[in-house]
Order: sequence, then C-alpha cells, then structure tokens
Amino acid sequence: MRIALCQLNSNDTPANNLPETLDFVRQAIAQGAEFIATPEVTNCVSNSRAHQVAVLQFEEDDITLAALQQEARNAGVWISIGSLGIKLPDETRFANRSFLINPQGEIVARYDKIHMFDVEISPTETYKESAGYRPGDRAVVANTDFGGVGLTICYDVRFAHLHRALAKAGAKIILQPAAFSTVSGAAHWHVLLRARAIETGCFIIAAAQCGDHLQSNASKRKTYGHSLVVSPWGEVLADAGDEAGVTIVDIDLSQVDEMRRKIPSLNNDVAFTNPT
Repeated sequence: MRIALCQLNSNDTPANNLPETLDFVRQAIAQGAEFIATPEVTNCVSNSRAHQVAVLQFEEDDITLAALQQEARNAGVWISIGSLGIKLPDETRFANRSFLINPQGEIVARYDKIHMFDVEISPTETYKESAGYRPGDRAVVANTDFGGVGLTICYDVRFAHLHRALAKAGAKIILQPAAFSTVSGAAHWHVLLRARAIETGCFIIAAAQCGDHLQSNASKRKTYGHSLVVSPWGEVLADAGDEAGVTIVDIDLSQVDEMRRKIPSLNNDVAFTNPT
C-alpha cells in the first residue's frame, strides 16, 4: 500500500492554505499514492481565538473538507484530513476534528481530539487548547477494506492506553497527525511514535505541520515537522524532515500480523490491583 504524507506549513487563513494542500495531494496522487495523510489543523494554524471565530466554518460549509472530498472522489484514493478547526452549533468553542474520506469522497469516520494540549513548556511557550476547543469523548476505529484505522490527534500520542484500545478494537494503522511544538518535538516526537507502534503492533502514520506559521496578528507559532511512518516493529520508514512537501512510502500490512505473532502483548493482559 502506497502512503503519502503531506507536510504543511499552514497559516491562519483557510482560503490561503487550500491551494498548497491541494497541490501536495495532487503530487501524491501523481506518484501513485493510495492513502494520503495531511496534518493537524490543515485548514488553519492560529494563535488568535478572535481570528478563528472570523475564519473557521461549520463542517457543512468548510472549504477544505469539501475540496479534499472532491479530490478523493476524482482520483479514487483515501484521504485522511489530520484535522480541521471546525465551528460547532450552540458551542462557543471549536472542534479539532479529524476526517477519514474514502475513494468515493464519503466521510467514513470523524474523530474529535480527546486530550487537550494544556501545558507550560517554558515561561515563554504556553498553550491552553481547551480554552478554544471542546474535547471529544469517543475513540474511533474506521473499518476499511484494508483493515482497521484508528484515529488520534497530536497530544493524544502521550496517552498509550488510547492507542492500545484502538489496536484491541481492530486497528492495524493508527493515524497521528500533529502540529507539534519544536521543543517537545525534538525531545519526544520520534520516541513516542516508535513506542506507540511497538506497543500496539500497528503502523503509525503521522503527518505534521512544520516551520514558522504566518499569523495575522504578528504573533509567533512554530512547529516541529518530521512527519513519520513507523512500522509495527518500531522502524522509522519515512521522515519528512523540517520542510513542507510530500513524502511517499510503501507499507506491507501483513507485517502487523507478523509482529503480533512474535510479541502478542495485546493478548497478554493480566489483571492487577492499582497502587494506593
């Protein structure tokens, strides 16, 4: 199965981001990709809640979602939109929502990011994602003709129990789109993704945002990049580095069953009493 990672450097205006996103998706299609993944907040990387209110849309009106559904339909490919910032009815916050689109252009799965990035990395770099985004409360595995696909987003990578639950529910691939901090990315990104692959026996497909993101209010936002594909054995099969572009990798899904036969940890649970 040929996978394409579209590593983006999105700004805070969806209409400005869409042409490059479509260009990368079309490059991936031209190179024979059957499954194309984009990063977290594909449509809008923004530090300003007021600006998000002005530019984000409801799901039924979102221009990025509609355009990528059409691309999937035209080319007959799967597209994972890592996530979009989406307005919600009767809710002051947004959804950080992932979409899996089939080759007919239909949405076969939606996932709202569960774990909010509320952290203080340093005195000058703090985040309060829950102030602007409503967390989801439901894990999602999509059933496809090539196997189960588990959906996660960015900060979810630090919660191993979520990934284990996805694998035990049938996931052979886990999607891990991100807009990762450069500080934590340099320290943790590769090791966390390799660990999640090894623990679950899944392929991890992690498309990421990268570089300095242009902001209308002149604030600063920078992300780590290094979109990865990791095998069920924990091998990094592709690393997109720190520049925007398209990365292609071929994967063999039979490796999932092979890895799980060698180390059947998903079946070796033992009940225990929690510490007090």
